[in-house]
Formats: sequence, C-alpha cells, structure tokens
Amino acid sequence: MKYKRLSKEQFEELHKEFINFLATQSIDKSEWDKIKSDKPEVAEQELDVFSDLIWEGVLTNTHYLEHFSKNHIFLFHCQEKQIQSIVLKALEPEVNFMEKEGLQWLSDNMFTDTVEIHLGKKEYEVERNVAIFNLIKEGAILSDGQLYLQINGIIQS
Repeated sequence: MKYKRLSKEQFEELHKEFINFLATQSIDKSEWDKIKSDKPEVAEQELDVFSDLIWEGVLTNTHYLEHFSKNHIFLFHCQEKQIQSIVLKALEPEVNFMEKEGLQWLSDNMFTDTVEIHLGKKEYEVERNVAIFNLIKEGAILSDGQLYLQINGIIQS
C-alpha cells in the first residue's frame, strides 16, 4: 500500500465510487459479498487499492497545504517539481495561532519584530504526492491557498 487505507467513514462517503471501482473489475454486490466471506485477504487488497486510487487523485490535485501550531504557521505551495513554504513564527510565547485571537494578533503584528517570516523552497526528495502525503501525516491540512497567496502578496510587495 502506497498511502493508507481510508477510514470507515471515508468509505461510507465514497460508497458509490467504490461500487463503480468494483464494477470496473466485473464485481457486483453478490460477488463482493462472496469475496468478503470466502477470501477476506482479497477483499482487504481491494480496499487498499481503492484507497490508494482515491489518495492519488486527491494528492495530484493538491496545490496548497497549511499546518498550524501554537507559535508557528506553515504554508505550503505544492508545485510540480518543488514545494515553496512560508513559515510564520510568533516570538511572543503567549500567542496561540490555534485560536482566533492568535490570528488577529498576527494580523496586527505581521511586520513587527515579534513575528519572524521565513521563505523557503526545495525540490521534492521523494515523489511529489508521497511528499505531500507525508506533510499531511505530520498534521498539514488541504487548503484553498488564500492565506498563502495573501501573505505571499504582502511579502512580495
């Protein structure tokens, strides 16, 4: 398995897609029920293959990620060959970016000496989608990129 198996809830959400996936392999409901009872290891493999297909599609279409912690915000722009990052660090220990007040504090203090801003970029060390998946495993979430673009626009101007 390349990524990780979808959760029960994710499979429930993707029920129709899973049925279509099985249909592409000429497996109908009765055949699937038979596979589950007679060959559970084959059923497990089908779940894994489907999970990887879903992850591959999601990761291929991912362009921005965000990771918030108490004193840091990591913003990522996932390009084809490299990943660019903006890291914001609050130098005041009481600031918490996990709370609304912390984000307001950032807005008010963005260009003061209480906020460090680091820009970075690097080529992927592993396949692009695997690198993105690894960031997600570490706590990053998919993003529409608005925060990255907004802060990048301010920095570049």
